Amino acid sequence: MLELPVARYEDHAMHIDIDTDVCIGAGQCALAAPGVFAQDDDGFSTLLPGREDGAGDPMVPEAARACPVGAIKVSDTAR
Repeated sequence: MLELPVARYEDHAMHIDIDTDVCIGAGQCALAAPGVFAQDDDGFSTLLPGREDGAGDPMVPEAARACPVGAIKVSDTAR
């Protein structure tokens, strides 16, 4: 079994963009990283208050990959 190193996010802030024109409200992001993503009153993806930098959650990139329409883009920025 191949073991890959675990990415460390506590040393990096993440920049998260949600394209609200593309989001269809599937909710996969909120399922993958519920400490960062939620769904608004209309069911579309939103970031939780105070979690706009990803809050060091290692599941944020997976949440972006899980989006069926690619509405979420994540980039790392050094703190």
